[in-house]
Amino acid sequence: MAKEINTIGVLTSGGDAPGMNAAIRAVVRQALSKGKKVKGIKRGYAGLLNEEIVDMYAKSVSETISRGGTILQTARCLEFMTEEGQKQGADICKKHGIDAVVVIGGDGSFQGAQKLAALGINTIGIPGTIDLDIACTDYTVGFDTAINTAMDAIDKIRDTSTSHERCSIIEVMGRGAGHIALWCGLANGAEEVLLPEKYDYDEQRLINQVMGARQQGKQHYIIINAEGIGHSESMAKRIEEATGIETRATILGHMQRGGSPSCKDRVYATTMGAMAVDLLCEGKSNRVVAHHGGKFVDFDIDEALAMQKGVDEYMFQISKSLV
Repeated sequence: MAKEINTIGVLTSGGDAPGMNAAIRAVVRQALSKGKKVKGIKRGYAGLLNEEIVDMYAKSVSETISRGGTILQTARCLEFMTEEGQKQGADICKKHGIDAVVVIGGDGSFQGAQKLAALGINTIGIPGTIDLDIACTDYTVGFDTAINTAMDAIDKIRDTSTSHERCSIIEVMGRGAGHIALWCGLANGAEEVLLPEKYDYDEQRLINQVMGARQQGKQHYIIINAEGIGHSESMAKRIEEATGIETRATILGHMQRGGSPSCKDRVYATTMGAMAVDLLCEGKSNRVVAHHGGKFVDFDIDEALAMQKGVDEYMFQISKSLV
């Protein structure tokens, strides 16, 4: 029989995302409703190794569901990538009576959860990343808020771009994944979307497109550029030099990580947090909670990490055809 879970730890790791607090809140209150104790682990795996561990109660998460960021803070931890660090982390969990850990983060965070599971600590992962780059799930905590934040900013840039008859390059987050750029490209009606998965680095084609649009009487030209391609400032200078059209770059940066989470991020993160606790109470470990095919499900972490995810091909094609 699986060992009964008495104390559940919860941590957030990697980049922060709106909705993480909703997930933390759900983990804490669902666990307490089932008679379990909860310990918050601050600053991710770094905080685990430093034993930054606190008891959590229902009041600990009061009035947090609407807050962006993470009340547990987050940090990167190179030490936890080593066997020694992982063993130390498992030993610290056992020292503090933590039978299981809910890890809220991305692929790198899940790799840490995978290692803890192998060392006897039951783990459940919740996909928390604005990049939507976890292959096993159609939804990740924070993505909905991030794209709405970016969409609103791009709408405002379009207004001033039209007034000045400019070409505007807006750089959105997404180091290795173009989901934010693609969704914003469609939502904002951008003339061009540059994705890490698809970009051919043919800048002359871009220049020709900008010039052609101006000849057709277009008053602006919006290019949404993913962070994984980058170099937006230098790209803007080259386009302006080649076309004679005033071109400006705007890098939205970390504003996309912040802000009060959307209704969807609050509800989905809450559901995932509660489900993570339910899975642990059922004796499950080394799993990832996911939203797949319209339902909340769970996958084996090993299986989830082996999956590959690209951008939606049809969405990409219509971003080109609807210009």
